[in-house]
Amino acid sequence: MPEPAPLFRGVGVALVTLFDDDYRVDVAATAEHATRLVDLGVRAVVVAGSTGEADALDDDERARLLAAVRDAVPPSSAAKVLAGTGAAWARQAAARVAAAKDGGADGVLVLSPRGTVDPRRYYEEVVAAAGDLPVLAYHFPKASAPGIALDVLPDLPVAGCKDSSGDAERLLATLTSWDGWLYVGSSALLSYAGPLGTTGAILALANAEPELAAAAFGGDAEAQRALAEPHLHAARSFPSGIKQLTAKRFGTSTVSRLG
Repeated sequence: MPEPAPLFRGVGVALVTLFDDDYRVDVAATAEHATRLVDLGVRAVVVAGSTGEADALDDDERARLLAAVRDAVPPSSAAKVLAGTGAAWARQAAARVAAAKDGGADGVLVLSPRGTVDPRRYYEEVVAAAGDLPVLAYHFPKASAPGIALDVLPDLPVAGCKDSSGDAERLLATLTSWDGWLYVGSSALLSYAGPLGTTGAILALANAEPELAAAAFGGDAEAQRALAEPHLHAARSFPSGIKQLTAKRFGTSTVSRLG
């Protein structure tokens, strides 16, 4: 069941993981980038999610990143810190959830596993490991097919869901049929999702354009149009596209382990 109040409202960032020229995780630079984005208004920071190249991170790297970002964005901050904890099987995901809870995360974002048509048991085990920590399911069929069927979503014991399908019709159907917290993951749908009452957004593009993303989510059509070119650039090549945009704006590393 949903919590009494959403984990956060407004635009959150799916944080990039920054690497040095030898492909080592640059924990300090990543945490510094998180602080910068919070100062620019993002309401949540997701560490080690799909945008953060989670598939290329080991559990020690995940823990160090979460610890550094938690220090940089303390509980007294206006922003929440979430950890990406999805995995190929429930026990591994549950272990990552437990580690995120121990590491001080405010919530977890859990991608549905590839090839799993019915993820009910998967999320039951994940939520059991989370205890009172809010769990967001994650529907992203392009990255982890088939994703979460709309008729299955109400049966999941989660507080909310991030939908990165980019499917406007599904987003509308979810809003009208489910009472959990709903976070849009496509920067192409912000000016549609916000005015319709979507709880918030969790965006890769907020690494480079947090202010425009917030304005678009608030219904600003000009801001939505201004996001069109960076949205398409980021979508053409992952994760290099979003890292190029972020580097252009903030001078960060473009090194990626994936792609």
